[in-house]
Amino acid sequence: MSLRDGLQPFPSVRQAYERLIERGEVTRDLAQEKIAKRLDRLVEELANKRLAAKSSALGWLFARRREPKAPVKGLYIHGAVGRGKTMLMDLFFELVPVNRKRRVHFNDFMAEVHDRIGRHRTALKAGEVKGDDPIPPVARALAGEAWVLCFDEFSVTDIADAMILSRLFSALFEEGVVLVATSNVAPQKLYHNGLNRPLFEPFIAILARHADVMSLDSDTDYRLEKLNRLPVYLTPLDEETGEAFEAAWRDYANGAAEQAEEVAVKGRSIKVPRATRDAARFTFEELCGRPLGARDYLAIAARFQTLFVESVPVFDDAMRNEAKRFILLIDTLYDKRMRLIASAAAQPQALYRGRTGTTESFEFERTASRLIEMQSRDWPDGKAEEAGVREAGHDA
Repeated sequence: MSLRDGLQPFPSVRQAYERLIERGEVTRDLAQEKIAKRLDRLVEELANKRLAAKSSALGWLFARRREPKAPVKGLYIHGAVGRGKTMLMDLFFELVPVNRKRRVHFNDFMAEVHDRIGRHRTALKAGEVKGDDPIPPVARALAGEAWVLCFDEFSVTDIADAMILSRLFSALFEEGVVLVATSNVAPQKLYHNGLNRPLFEPFIAILARHADVMSLDSDTDYRLEKLNRLPVYLTPLDEETGEAFEAAWRDYANGAAEQAEEVAVKGRSIKVPRATRDAARFTFEELCGRPLGARDYLAIAARFQTLFVESVPVFDDAMRNEAKRFILLIDTLYDKRMRLIASAAAQPQALYRGRTGTTESFEFERTASRLIEMQSRDWPDGKAEEAGVREAGHDA
């Protein structure tokens, strides 16, 4: 949820949350209310810190010495997928009265950090900067741009990230940065069984000193409930299907901002033309009409949890390469238990019309089966015993 597009700013996260309940956009949840209360306390502490920073400029007028205040402690919210973590953080981000604030997906932030480190080392070789350690200047630059950092989907899977987190965040916290983060796992389970994990573990202690850890242990997966109300496979490709696909995208975004993104893959990037929250939207041509491979689809799956794919065609012998990529894409989404919402020219069993007996024809049988299974209301948590295809103009 967002305070944009229809919701006016409220003085507290709790009041904004109550307004969403009144509008029927969320259901009251005691665990969410507890998080909202803690976020309100953080809003107040950050507002006081901002005012204190402004008034300190006039401190020379007064003879009294002031005792230094303890740093503001941030918040790390963890819980299963779909519990409302991101919704609550977004309400906080909209309301916190700080100009230098930033909300970013954690993987994107770390990719930026590595880029900045690389640029510092290049400048060092050219004699443009001093200091062999790039972490302090990078942290100072980041803190100068935003001293309230909100991270969505805090996770650590890359050894390059794991090895610098302790030093990076120690430097950020020394610069006065306050962290608010959402994650699917508790801090102790970050980088679980990762290579050289003992070198990462000091970060967990650093995080505990600078952020309260709270679990959002609601029993209801609200995102899954919402997805279950959406048509997930729309056919045929006509005006009515196009309108239904647009409506599904708007319904999923629910007022959240939409933007273009890039996903980094081994020194290059995949352009994501439309993204909102944890969902990405592509046309079939953008995903399968271009020379993308397994590594690309895995990178997209690592960044997003729901994929909207528009205008999947019927495949004939002239589209063998596109068919192979589509098979690989669906295999990746299936293995990663991702949600897929697609518009297509035909039902899954009728999408492949190339020659029988080919490798693609055999593999597409599996693809069709998986497309049907991924339409189940039990997906991605269970297996589908029976699933139907929604045709535009007919009930799901």
